[in-house]
Amino acid sequence: MKIVRNIKQTFTLLMFVALFLGCSSKDAVKEYDKSALYWYKSIVKEVASSNLDKADNYYISLRSEHMRSPVLPTATMFLAQAHMEEQEFIMADYYLDEYLKKYATGSGIEQAKFLKIKAAFLGIKDINKDQKLMIDTLDDLDSFVNVYPSSIYLPVVQTIRVRLHMAKYMLNENIANLYARIGKDKASKFYRAKNSKSPLNIADIKAPEVGVLDSVFN
Repeated sequence: MKIVRNIKQTFTLLMFVALFLGCSSKDAVKEYDKSALYWYKSIVKEVASSNLDKADNYYISLRSEHMRSPVLPTATMFLAQAHMEEQEFIMADYYLDEYLKKYATGSGIEQAKFLKIKAAFLGIKDINKDQKLMIDTLDDLDSFVNVYPSSIYLPVVQTIRVRLHMAKYMLNENIANLYARIGKDKASKFYRAKNSKSPLNIADIKAPEVGVLDSVFN
């Protein structure tokens, strides 16, 4: 599991680098040798204008020229939330990882871990294609609940966990039914056995009018 997570982190970092290498010339930051406050205000200005590519570039300048600036933690979290608002969940996850590794302390750790769960959940668009992300997010949810049993985020976390367990149950049920229809009874029983270990059962799940992962946050 650790190896898989390391691969995921490396992939995310490569995506981050590729984004900056692929930025158009109009978003390139040609300025340098500015104060930390200048870079931070520039980030805020570009986020307000919905120009996250340029905001990301200003962040690179801030981090490069002022590695120990007290505004870096705020800028990092600010960009994580800005990318989440734009549904750019890979970038949001990158900034949250940066925040956790370098800046988070106390309740900031709890908040960042919650936001990583939120970003991962919102990034699941198709339970058939995003099975791995769904399973990893369930693991992260279980870990969060164990570490923060009295968290202020617990009601939302528990709602997300139920939604993902429902999605996982329905996915297994659909696969089992498919195998049953084509006469592969052994495979069908295998996926039904998976659901026998679920904290839910079919009576708990009402077929949704919209997606089972429909928004928890609106």
